[in-house]
Amino acid sequence: MRVIKNKSIIDDSWSLIRDIENTAPIPNGDVILPLAFWQANRDELLKSKKEHAVWIDGSTETESLLIDIESFAIIALDFPVFKDGRSYSHARLLRERYKYEGELRAIGDVLQDQLFFMERCGIDCFQIRDDKDIKQALEGFKGFSTSYQAAADDAIPIFKRRKFK
Repeated sequence: MRVIKNKSIIDDSWSLIRDIENTAPIPNGDVILPLAFWQANRDELLKSKKEHAVWIDGSTETESLLIDIESFAIIALDFPVFKDGRSYSHARLLRERYKYEGELRAIGDVLQDQLFFMERCGIDCFQIRDDKDIKQALEGFKGFSTSYQAAADDAIPIFKRRKFK
């Protein structure tokens, strides 16, 4: 699979497991597991020497990640439909309040029009929807030359950045 990471298209070894009940056994290699599965099997999963990754949806309480946050190389944030923006809030909380420094990956209905805003919230990896052109999606980062509001990528709003003469 290919993803956009730090504004570059890369090959990615991670497999997203959405429906764990119908995936037996768990594939070898790098897998992104549902948070509920991680929580139910935490002790066993922590015994493995490989990196760990989970995905959450908009209804997940961000605080439920905190006990294991430093164990996760990736936290994937699900955007099930374009109009569901709850994972933007997860991203900002994880970056700003909880100081998560690992990869935040957008999954689901991820489109070019959202990339600039997702990046501003702290998301640094994007799994573009399968029916969309990943190369074209890179243009989503170029839509705006200046941002007005404070965000995870710049805590100073534009009115404080202006130089008065």
